[in-house]
Amino acid sequence: MIILIPNKICSDYSGFNNLIEIFNRVKNISFDTITFDFHNCRWFEANLCAVLGVICHNITQNINNVEFVNIDKKIENVFSKNGFLQHFGGFRLQDDNYTTIKYRRYQSNEQSLFKIYLDEELLTKKDFPKMSPFLKKKIHENIFEIFENSISHGASEYVFSCGQYYPQKSPPRIDFTIVDIGRSIKTNVNEFLKQNLSGIETIEWAVKEKNTTKTGNTPGGLGLKLIREFLKHNKGELQIISAEGFWQQDKKNIIFTKNLQNLFSGTIVNLEFNIDNNYYFTKKDKLNEQDIF
Repeated sequence: MIILIPNKICSDYSGFNNLIEIFNRVKNISFDTITFDFHNCRWFEANLCAVLGVICHNITQNINNVEFVNIDKKIENVFSKNGFLQHFGGFRLQDDNYTTIKYRRYQSNEQSLFKIYLDEELLTKKDFPKMSPFLKKKIHENIFEIFENSISHGASEYVFSCGQYYPQKSPPRIDFTIVDIGRSIKTNVNEFLKQNLSGIETIEWAVKEKNTTKTGNTPGGLGLKLIREFLKHNKGELQIISAEGFWQQDKKNIIFTKNLQNLFSGTIVNLEFNIDNNYYFTKKDKLNEQDIF
C-alpha cells in the first residue's frame, strides 16, 4: 500500500487532520508493506515524528513492513538527526546545529528515562525560554504529568515524543509533541461523568482547573494548568487532539476548536514555546504549590 504524504505537514489543524487520516487508513492492514511516498512533501515539521511514529508502530504491530521513499533531502536529514529514521532501517546523522529534540518511544515503566530526556533534550537547552529554577521545576513536573497520564488515563503501553527548534521562524520557537494510543480523553471523561460529551467538550472539561478523572487522593488532570499559564505569557501555543476533537490555545490566548474528519483513539499534546527573548516568564518564584495546584 502506498501512502502519499501531502505537500506540507505542520503543527496545525490541517497537519494533524492529515496525519490522523493516514492513521485510520492503515490501522487495520496486516501482512503488507506500507510505503510512505514523500515526493510531494516539501515541509514536515520534525516534532510530528511523534505522530508518524505512532502510525508506524501500529503498522509494524500488525505484522507489516514500513518504508519511506522519495524523501526531500532536507526532511531526510532532519529525520536522521532526530533519530526517527534509525528505527526504520535508516541511519543517524550528527545534529551539529543542535536544533532537534530526539524522537523517542517510552514504555510505561520508563518514567525515569523520560525525566532525564526532558532535562537533557528540552529544559536545559540554551534557547529554552528564560525562567526561574522554581518555574522550570514546575514545568518539568507538568510535562511529566502529561507523560504519566498517558500511561494511567490513556492506558497506553507506549508514549511517543519528539521536538524541534525553529530558530529561523518569526518568532523563533520550540515545538514538543507527546502522543499515546491508549484511550481517548473522550472515553475517559464520558465514563467518569456518565455523559455523552463530544471530543471537544471532553477536552475543554479536562483542561479546566481541578477537573480530573482520577479518584482518591492522587493529583490528576492533564498536567496543563501551569503550562497553559506559562504559554499565555510566553506567547506560545498549546494543542490537544483526542477522539474527533481538536483544541488549541493560540499565541493570543484565543481558544480555537474544530472537529477532525477522523477519530484518533489516543491523545496528542503539542507544546509550542516562543524562544524570542522578549517573551519570557519567571513570576520571580512567587508561585507556590497552592498557586499551581
